[in-house]
Amino acid sequence: MPPKKGTVSDDEMEEIKKSLNYMSGELSTISKQQKLLLDMMGQIKGLQKLNEEKDKKIALLESRVADLEQYTRMNDLIVSGLETKHRTYARAVVAEEGREPTEADIDSLEQQILNFFSGKGITINSKDIEACHPLPRKNNSGKPSIIIRFVNRKSKKELLRQAKKLRGTNVYINEHLTKKNADIARQARILRRQNKIQSTWTANCKVYIKLKGTPEEQKVVVIKELSELDKY
Repeated sequence: MPPKKGTVSDDEMEEIKKSLNYMSGELSTISKQQKLLLDMMGQIKGLQKLNEEKDKKIALLESRVADLEQYTRMNDLIVSGLETKHRTYARAVVAEEGREPTEADIDSLEQQILNFFSGKGITINSKDIEACHPLPRKNNSGKPSIIIRFVNRKSKKELLRQAKKLRGTNVYINEHLTKKNADIARQARILRRQNKIQSTWTANCKVYIKLKGTPEEQKVVVIKELSELDKY
């Protein structure tokens, strides 16, 4: 006798049970995989957080190293554009000429600089200079930049104060900035040329900018990171 309508045969019931058991197994597998994925995502987030914390620590350490490096240059000034002769060069020239070197021939680099500044009405006491030497050059063309290290910051500031007397000589005096601060100062000068800020300068190896606008808006800002200039 055939089964009544609306009833399920034993074979059909068995197939349904098998299907349900299979689906239950698949759901269990999916659930385990889902849990595994969630655990992995949690671990990844944890690692990302650790990396962010490490990045912050590295950035902080790099900033401290840069500050320490800048501090060691605090009493330095760089003279660029000055024509000088080194002792070895001067002695070689007079040797080729077959004569004895004069006192002027063998003037030290420091003395040459002092003589030049004196000729421009700039007074420097040699006792205030701790060291004086040229910076390494990538090639032999051009005039080498020269570092003057003063025994104290007061003497350095005094020379900077007199730097205006060098106008028209193509000789320039600047603070000895680290690469980081030099990049900031360079970008600030670009903004000044683009008329996006009022002015920029360095003092005590820090980069300052003056904003444009009304007298109330023209505030002076110290720039410590290159990214701080992005908004101007």
